[in-house]
Amino acid sequence: MDLSSRTLQHLPGLLAGHRRRIGSRRRRLTCGRQAQLVLAHLRYGDTYARLAAGFRIGTATAYRYIREAVDLLAALAPTLEQAMETAQKKAYVILDGTVLPIDRIAADR
Repeated sequence: MDLSSRTLQHLPGLLAGHRRRIGSRRRRLTCGRQAQLVLAHLRYGDTYARLAAGFRIGTATAYRYIREAVDLLAALAPTLEQAMETAQKKAYVILDGTVLPIDRIAADR
């Protein structure tokens, strides 16, 4: 996957901590493989059935693994109020989450 190594290491760490907290003993996929499954779904939009076949798990298991990881990631996101406070301090905001490097001075030359 064409993702940063930081991204590929962060999610397995979150999953491992979550599994320890809930006392999960045995899973079909390791934290690293679950992270790959989730990131493939988020990055490429692969369907649950296709991911399940590729990772040799059931479709319901793929759904549960993805839901679990997305919930963990969502818990890290700022609240709407925090996001609005941050947005008010900016000159402009891109609402879809895409960050684009812009050099307005060079563009005007």
